[in-house]
Amino acid sequence: MIATTEHLAPTLGLTTACDILSVPRSSVYRARQPKPAPAAQPDPVRALSAAEREHVRQTLDSERFVDCAPREAYATLLDEGTYLCSPSTMYRVLANHAQVRERRDQLRHPAYSKPELLATGPNQVWSWDITKLLGPAKWTYYYLYVMLDIFSRYVPGWLLADRESSALAELLITEACAKQHIPPDQLTIHADRGSPMIAKSVALLMADLGVTDSHSRPHVSNDNPFSEAQFKTLKYRPDYPDRFGSQADARAWAQTFFPWYNDEHHHSGIGYMTPAAVHYGAAARLFGERQQVLRLAYAAHPERFVKGQPPPPPLPAAVWINPPKSATESAVVAAVDPVGNSEPSGELSTSPQPFAQKGALTIGPDSPIRL
Repeated sequence: MIATTEHLAPTLGLTTACDILSVPRSSVYRARQPKPAPAAQPDPVRALSAAEREHVRQTLDSERFVDCAPREAYATLLDEGTYLCSPSTMYRVLANHAQVRERRDQLRHPAYSKPELLATGPNQVWSWDITKLLGPAKWTYYYLYVMLDIFSRYVPGWLLADRESSALAELLITEACAKQHIPPDQLTIHADRGSPMIAKSVALLMADLGVTDSHSRPHVSNDNPFSEAQFKTLKYRPDYPDRFGSQADARAWAQTFFPWYNDEHHHSGIGYMTPAAVHYGAAARLFGERQQVLRLAYAAHPERFVKGQPPPPPLPAAVWINPPKSATESAVVAAVDPVGNSEPSGELSTSPQPFAQKGALTIGPDSPIRL
């Protein structure tokens, strides 16, 4: 803009050219008088000369002092009646020649890869976490372990205890897999890097069960989003208390919450179906029934629907933890049939009992591990 202003100034005048181009005249004047280059600064009077700095470097690199710290060399020379420079100057001279580094062994953190997990049906990817429930007094907590299927949002198992423990985590994983009849090499269980999650005993158990373990990256808060969202649903319930009077009270509340969550809660992430409906294969039937209801509503009053017959809330075809930012994601998702057009994987329950009774794990006072 300055160059254009200078080009128009002889014809239109500087003021007019600046007004047309919205360029301040002061900017033009400043550009006409560029800032002069800074003057060369003289070397400090107290600085060593180039020859003196080279002498210091050669002395420190000599066979006598090559394995000594600069302060050790300084003290030795001082005892011999020789003063070259201060220890800090010795360090600066060595640093200018790239001869100063950390000599101690430093912890090298591995490059943690971003977990990228895809679920196209139930019992393919589970996530689990532990949340604290406030007890009756300050610093009193009860620990709620929750296992969650990321595709159906179904909770196949939960456990309440007064501590975090890898033994309790093993119990939860073992019984949840048994209740859901998980075959080897089918399931991936994702968790953060809490102590029970990364315990060696838990890793060995998963290997024995044929389950793949996955973990969040350190200090990355959104690598386990489904469990975190489920905990928010839990703690934002209207009947969730500020504190629980005892562990028995907390367990009693959880025993009412999880059946409601699995069998009655219409989850926005799965087309406002209940987690149990998606998990046990009833979603396609319910989707068709919703379509029929909306079709009849449209036929009765088409003038009320300006965009035509409304569709039911869509069901997810695939659920990701950290979808990859590449063409492979669209290729994988495109290859998956929408859940609304085909039966989701999993057994369709025809039992009149609530879905929560089919495979949902609740560990209570009769648990083999005393809580």
